Amino acid sequence: MFTPSRPNRVDDPVVKKVQVFRTVVGLVAVTWMLLSYGLASDADAVMNDRFGQIRTTLIVLAVTFPVAVAVFIAAARPPNRRLFLRRAVKPAGALLALVVTLAVPRLITGLGYVTEDTDWTASAGRVVLLFALGAFCLWLAPFGFYGIAQSLVHVFRTADVHETVPPLLATLLVWEVTLFDVFRGAYDGVPFGVRVAFILGAPLTVTAVALWELRRLRTRHGITLRAALLR
Repeated sequence: MFTPSRPNRVDDPVVKKVQVFRTVVGLVAVTWMLLSYGLASDADAVMNDRFGQIRTTLIVLAVTFPVAVAVFIAAARPPNRRLFLRRAVKPAGALLALVVTLAVPRLITGLGYVTEDTDWTASAGRVVLLFALGAFCLWLAPFGFYGIAQSLVHVFRTADVHETVPPLLATLLVWEVTLFDVFRGAYDGVPFGVRVAFILGAPLTVTAVALWELRRLRTRHGITLRAALLR
């Protein structure tokens, strides 16, 4: 559901290794900073901080994704415009699947089917509902977590549209999240130089890796943005 599947898609394992390495180094650095400067008291606080960042990233990505892909398709000339429009169906399906997955638990509670005062032993139907919801949540939770991870890694499988879209979209996304961090005062209380380094570290490194990925697509596979747009 969340990984690209287009036939003949170029998948560079070297780029993936560099992206994973950059992510791990960034996570270690942020964890060190949060613990060293007292912004997080323990591992649980670090996890809460990272989950908050992931939530922000997903929200920004969900908003940016349709706009960016629409601009990319509109910028292409026929017949590639129609081709990219057809290819965008699966990435759009991945976005919809993740939104529905995250919304279902809130819908169940928000519509009043389940509350803190629900008497599960009131009837046989209630018992059946309890087991049905339990089984559903046992499937939904890992599906949702896996979907979040894969959506971030594959940028909502936008490589199915074209190989140049994920690095371009990732660059746009990371700078949007950085602006959000600046306005919300992220890492407040950390020395100014360290704060600047951590706020700009993510977008600069992601941008560098994205530009390197685009260069490898051009030099090793002959894939360029201009050719994709037929311009």
